[in-house]
Amino acid sequence: MRAIWKGTISFGLVSIPISLVSTKQGKELKFNMLDSEDSSRIRYLRVNENTGEEVPWERIVKGYEFEPGEYVLLTDEDFERVEAEGTRTIDIESFVNAEDIDPIFFETPYFVLPDKGGEKPYLLLRQVMKKAKKVGIARIVMRGKESLAALFDHEEALVLNLLRFKEEIRPAEDLDIPENARISEKEMDLAEQLLQSMTEKWDPDQYKDEYQAKLKKFIEEKIASGDTAISEISPEAEPVGTPAEDIWETLLQSIAEKNEQAGKKEKTSTKKTPAKSKKKTTA
Repeated sequence: MRAIWKGTISFGLVSIPISLVSTKQGKELKFNMLDSEDSSRIRYLRVNENTGEEVPWERIVKGYEFEPGEYVLLTDEDFERVEAEGTRTIDIESFVNAEDIDPIFFETPYFVLPDKGGEKPYLLLRQVMKKAKKVGIARIVMRGKESLAALFDHEEALVLNLLRFKEEIRPAEDLDIPENARISEKEMDLAEQLLQSMTEKWDPDQYKDEYQAKLKKFIEEKIASGDTAISEISPEAEPVGTPAEDIWETLLQSIAEKNEQAGKKEKTSTKKTPAKSKKKTTA
């Protein structure tokens, strides 16, 4: 598992070296964009809008437009410099009840793993939070963005779930939602009966990604029926090496070509005067 973020969790004066790893497993089917004419891969280019030329990654920087057409340029080093100013520490600012956090604030969860030397304080923090049934509220800077975070125990691990700031959430009152409707008491009773009949204990094991399963089956059926396409030009083809049985002949041919090129070069140099030859060599 590759660490997405490394730093420390500060619990009072206790510092715990930790790493964050994604809680998500890559189970989704991956697709490539193809040209329907010949099934060749589609590649997206980073093009300079003024010159029309492709720009390599090493020349690309981020820019903040503070005036139309005027930018402040920021490099990866600039972002790292800002993040380095005390932002590699997740300071737990308070503890709250988990049920007090509206689900709309939850964004992305990460598993928290203890790094070397942090095993004991990690276990202490997890166990005391579990016993008190509390969630830690903290701040974290990740990928150039500060987020609130909720730290809670999950089975045998700690989980850090990024939270949205209140100003990031669109107020419900800004939406066109009906406030009043004529709902009779009988309609309410029937709705409550239906709700109760559908109520059961939450069991995540009974919910599967049915769409992915159907899509995978459909693809397998197309493969079995021969309904596939072969790209005429494969940009990701493996490099082709010289067959073992042709190596001897290939070496002889290479030596012959090199000798021929050397002979032509020597013949050309003898036709020139020493002065010109010297000038040519210097250049």
